[in-house]
Amino acid sequence: MSPATTLLPALLGLATGLTLIIAIGAQNAFVLRLGIEGRTRVIAPVVAIAALSDAVLILAGVLGMGALVTAAPLAMVVVRMVGAAFLIGYGLWAARRALRPGALVVSGAEGGTGTGMGVAIGTVLALTWLNPHVYLDTVVLLGAVASQQGAAERWWWAGGAIAASLLWFAGLGFGARLLRPVFARPGAWRVLDGGIAVVMLALGARLAFDL
Repeated sequence: MSPATTLLPALLGLATGLTLIIAIGAQNAFVLRLGIEGRTRVIAPVVAIAALSDAVLILAGVLGMGALVTAAPLAMVVVRMVGAAFLIGYGLWAARRALRPGALVVSGAEGGTGTGMGVAIGTVLALTWLNPHVYLDTVVLLGAVASQQGAAERWWWAGGAIAASLLWFAGLGFGARLLRPVFARPGAWRVLDGGIAVVMLALGARLAFDL
């Protein structure tokens, strides 16, 4: 197999993955806030979990699991309602942070009052695995695109899509610290948490009412 026949599917997978992942969503908003807080010990496992979860779902789509997801409507309804409740709850929590100036403080990498390790890991797992749109985007949609590739090329395509997820979450999590000077002002945190609240509540309402 020539380098051209492997590089092209990989680049296509990279571009397709970035197109879906970069869209504003619950995962991105959560990782962005942790990155701005500068909590290195927390953001590293969160980025790893988010990227690994995407990798598992993308590989499931390549292996043809998308048909099983679409064939289990009842299970998807349960996941949708649980996910909606979680997103709405998180959105209300973010709105509360935005309305309380005392909570708008940049926390250090090793101290402060930011999100703890256990809470961060639990949150990113819930935002990933309790969101039906994640299954539709990765397992179903990416799986459908992968099925259009050749038997060998689809694995290179999957590798590109997985690389897109890793690059995006790593860049978002570790690059967000560059914004810390901006968020030294409580007003900036108020705007960020207000935006996160809007995103989470909108996504939760969308899931709850199947919009």
